Amino acid sequence: MDGHDSDEPKQNTTDMAAFVQNLLQQMQTRFQAMSEGIVTKIDEMGNRIDELEQSIKDLKEEMGPEESPSPVPASKSKPDDSKPEDSSINTE
Repeated sequence: MDGHDSDEPKQNTTDMAAFVQNLLQQMQTRFQAMSEGIVTKIDEMGNRIDELEQSIKDLKEEMGPEESPSPVPASKSKPDDSKPEDSSINTE
């Protein structure tokens, strides 16, 4: 009986070690797959951001000549210059 009892704990230990090793291998495989998926998504987002930046740059270049001599800020600056002076005089 003693010989049989000593073999059983060794077998249980071996089985448990194999089970744990298999479980760790499965976890590592899943973790690696998730990590690769995350990296892929980050790369896709980076590419989309690059495309958006290029689109914005293209739009700015198209609108650049129209935006430089914009009459809106010039017309606003003249009335704004006189209005704050008038309003500051009235409030004091």
